[in-house]
Amino acid sequence: MQENRVRHGGLPSVQAILFDKDGTLLDFTHMWGFWTDCVLHDFREQLSTRGLSLDEDELSQIWGTFHDEQGRMNGYDIRGPLAMGTMEEVYAVLTWHGYRAGLSWAEAKMIVRACLAQAEEAMEVHRPALPLPGVREYLEQSRRKGLKMGVVTADETANAVKHLQWMGLNAYFDVVIGTDLVDRGKPFPDMVLLACERLGVQTQQVVVIGDTDGDMEMARAAGAGYRIGIGAPGSIHLADRTIEGFHELLPGGLGR
Repeated sequence: MQENRVRHGGLPSVQAILFDKDGTLLDFTHMWGFWTDCVLHDFREQLSTRGLSLDEDELSQIWGTFHDEQGRMNGYDIRGPLAMGTMEEVYAVLTWHGYRAGLSWAEAKMIVRACLAQAEEAMEVHRPALPLPGVREYLEQSRRKGLKMGVVTADETANAVKHLQWMGLNAYFDVVIGTDLVDRGKPFPDMVLLACERLGVQTQQVVVIGDTDGDMEMARAAGAGYRIGIGAPGSIHLADRTIEGFHELLPGGLGR
């Protein structure tokens, strides 16, 4: 079989691209804003029935999210827990805030799990996963070039596959690695190393694309050949190149 090779500047041939999911392939605020609003609304109600409340001034500090006057999430801190943490870490942070509000640790854990379950039910109904502009075109272009593609995400694998299916993007990816498949999640290199092993490629022949420095540190630690950050100029310090959107990689892409 003829080996597909794509040049990227002075790098060795690029054989594969690994993508972060949230904030890279899909609109982070559109999906996780929906989820956050569901969870926090139910959590507030649970506290209220017990005569307790969250400190609204600290709302943005729970998960590193920004909110409008109605309390709806309308942005996020790319350095924060929701953007960079595992789901178990996100759950633990909210449990801590429940404890701070006056719940016992055990009760806080139970309430958080119940709120999460309700939010997941709402997600299944509304399926608020929206691809970022240019994603589908870039994936199609990369597939035509013969590049292998994978997803490395702080989300759990089953959820990641489901979200890709909601967007109709799952067929593009040869492997999906969630944080539950490795001992250490981002920013450690484990997910990139596992993805490369399953794809049968060397780490130096891989480009990693993500929207946080956690993604870039994971790629650096794994020895990835190139790191592309998606965000405002200067916002992702560890990237070899920062783009504001996939339109900057079209039509030439990695072969440009």
